[in-house]
Amino acid sequence: MTIVHDSRDALRADCSQCVGLCCVALAFARSADFAIDKAAGDPCVNLADDDRCRIHPELRERGFRGCTVFDCFGAGQQVTQHTVGGASWRDDADTRSTMFGVFPIMRQLHELLWYLEDALALPAAARLHPALRQARGDVRALADADPETILAADIEELRAPAAQLLREAARLARESGPIGAGPRRVARTRIRPGADLLGADLRGADLRGAELRGALLIAADLRDADLARAELIGADLRDARLDGADLREAIYLTQVQVNAATGDARTRLPETVTRPSHWR
Repeated sequence: MTIVHDSRDALRADCSQCVGLCCVALAFARSADFAIDKAAGDPCVNLADDDRCRIHPELRERGFRGCTVFDCFGAGQQVTQHTVGGASWRDDADTRSTMFGVFPIMRQLHELLWYLEDALALPAAARLHPALRQARGDVRALADADPETILAADIEELRAPAAQLLREAARLARESGPIGAGPRRVARTRIRPGADLLGADLRGADLRGAELRGALLIAADLRDADLARAELIGADLRDARLDGADLREAIYLTQVQVNAATGDARTRLPETVTRPSHWR
């Protein structure tokens, strides 16, 4: 079965078309996010025979918050339905080995495709669109390849030129409108790529056009902040407070980041992500 690649649709997880790969292939350690230790390749104790989670509605209450944050960008259904043609890791050892080897690579490819789609949606980066479409085609071709080709690929060789395009597209978008004055309570010089803003008080901050690529925003207070055209690729938003924040035009925001943060009914999100059910 070949998945129809309709822009974002193929990059959103569809668990009904997967065989619980994230619940088996990946490892996790007992922590605040996971109630138990689980080795890579071992099925989660909560995985039922039909490849569905037995406690899905209660994951957070039962100590599996990490599961509610994770997103495979559609890699699960791609591997299940396309790469191995509808087979399951339960079938035999060879299929199991193939699926578990390809899945984490596929997730990287699909995440990169997500960012490329984001960049192609930026009007200010129009001059880069031909190159971005070419990069998207190259990544898509590898994602659609046979398992042997995927496992043998040099992902970094594919990612590096795409990353440069993404960075330039973000720059053009950030500079296409007013640049915010920054936060009142935090030095403007701290608003930079890779910044350590752990727990920072950024309430009401004017962060329009801010370059927050890879910034550590764990538990940062971003209530009522304006993040229009702020670049957030790789930013860690775990437990960040987004109540009333405006992220409608934030650049490279993902569902994983939104799921990891907290927000409320006033939080404004782009159409590409959905409001998490655990938000107030």
